[in-house]
Amino acid sequence: MAEKKYSTEEVQKVANQIRKQILGVALQTGGCYLAQACSSAEIIASLYTKVMNLGPSVGNWEPIPFPGVPCPDNMDYQRGSAYNGAPAPDKDRFFVSCCHYASVIYSALAATGRISPNCMEKFNVDGWNMEMIGAEHSPGFENTAGSLGQTISIAGGTAHARKRRGDTGKCYVLLGDGELQEGQTWECIQAAGHYKLDNFIVVVDANDQQVEGKIADQMTEEPIVARFESFGATCVECNGHDIEAFCKAFETPHEGRPLVVIARTSGATGIKPLEKPRSMHFIRIGKDERDEFQKIYDAM
Repeated sequence: MAEKKYSTEEVQKVANQIRKQILGVALQTGGCYLAQACSSAEIIASLYTKVMNLGPSVGNWEPIPFPGVPCPDNMDYQRGSAYNGAPAPDKDRFFVSCCHYASVIYSALAATGRISPNCMEKFNVDGWNMEMIGAEHSPGFENTAGSLGQTISIAGGTAHARKRRGDTGKCYVLLGDGELQEGQTWECIQAAGHYKLDNFIVVVDANDQQVEGKIADQMTEEPIVARFESFGATCVECNGHDIEAFCKAFETPHEGRPLVVIARTSGATGIKPLEKPRSMHFIRIGKDERDEFQKIYDAM
């Protein structure tokens, strides 16, 4: 069966659904990685519906109990990558490095028919695979993620192997801009440029936030585009909330070079109270704010 073709309006509906669902989680539990959902909703919705060439999900329709950690006696558990389709030479692979975006990935899978729309009922529930921080068993995840998991290097190595093998599918990796402060990120880009990995696509959610606050207040990263170019990549930036502009960025010619798309975003998009000064890494909704956030949720 052919994959559904999404219009820009339908992609926006997926993004809005992601944002609303995670605001609902924050209201129900008192907190969640809400700013990351606000910044990346259009990015992830666009990747799943218009940019990446994935096969149909082969993961369980409903969440499953936590399968245990990988070990010699436990290597046959269902990988999170199953929800992105079975590996095939002509299909893309998707690596999520910013593992605290897990709720956004789950919501996107649900909104695009890759997992049950009720899957978030098991989100962050003890004993289930829908963890708040994604790992190799979490729906949509290829590997234990984050910069400490060296996801970008795993993705780059996979792209290298696939290029040598003659696969036509690409390897996409999603980063948060805080990860650009990690040295191994740049080592990977340097290697990808050296090996001419034009099948390697890096997407950066540049929301100007990391765990300790604004990027510029912690460690200057600009000029990001020039830095990526100097390491051997083709780099283009766009408004990460403009679906058409974001999707068009992937049409940038980059023969013989990896492509990096810098999606400039805001962690307050769609939820005005988040524009007030506060810690943005993990949003906690206080009792005095609950009514304000609830009204926004009800209006979505």
